[in-house]
Amino acid sequence: MRVGFIGLGTMGLPMSMNLVKAGVPLTVFNRTPGRVEDVVALGAKPAESVAALVQAVDLVLTCLGTLAATDEVFRGSQGVLAHTRPGQILVDHSTIAPHTARSLGEAAAGRGAWFLDAPVSGGPEGATAATLTIMVGGDADAYAVAEPTLRAMGQRVQRVGSSGSGCVFKLVNQALTAIHAAAAAEAMALGAKAGADAETLFGILKASFGQSRMLERSVPRFIARDFSPATRMKRISQDLELVSELGRECGVSLPLAATAANLCKEAVTMGLGEADLAAFVLPCERDAGVIVA
Repeated sequence: MRVGFIGLGTMGLPMSMNLVKAGVPLTVFNRTPGRVEDVVALGAKPAESVAALVQAVDLVLTCLGTLAATDEVFRGSQGVLAHTRPGQILVDHSTIAPHTARSLGEAAAGRGAWFLDAPVSGGPEGATAATLTIMVGGDADAYAVAEPTLRAMGQRVQRVGSSGSGCVFKLVNQALTAIHAAAAAEAMALGAKAGADAETLFGILKASFGQSRMLERSVPRFIARDFSPATRMKRISQDLELVSELGRECGVSLPLAATAANLCKEAVTMGLGEADLAAFVLPCERDAGVIVA
């Protein structure tokens, strides 16, 4: 199967590289041309445009960082849908709203094609190691065709329901990710203000009921003051807006997610939009009056 990949950002680049390493015939396109060079060096073919890529492949994969980029790449006059042909399968790995996925699915069906929403979790580390979790919504037969390709990028690849279901699972995950990251930041700021040694406290928490994956991910970054971006704060902020929207659609109150969203917005206001989500700790430390050397 001829595969195309659009969007070679922090996640998309290592994902596309893993496809080439797995022997997948791959064509790539990125709006910033320099990103293409690394994967082309491994054996991928560059496309001059989205249209050229879509016309050259059977399976189109996209991984885009913003909602506006996803809309433009799919719905733009020179976008994916404008050039989709019958029988193609379109797979989006971005984080979008479930209703957006369903709308794209309907548009693809109108062209005689299939659309799968397949957001991922695992961060750049998982993308590089091909250990991502890929949660897929959409037609079962289309998923069966796409699944072998997806398994070249992920460790757990699973169809979780009809169109939009993958997005629901991803947004639930993002709500927990943000809540746990914010909780770890607040708790460690409290410990620091009370005089607890951070390394010792971290060791105790890892062996206690307070343990969480986000605690284990974030606290070493807190201690090292390493806020270099893996998962950017502005992306988490965008995702939490989608979580809030989903909550409103479902009539579900989400006070903890709202608290995390407010803390995230505060961090972005502090100029930390490009920082890693571990930067949740900085407004917590500021509010607690913690001085970190």
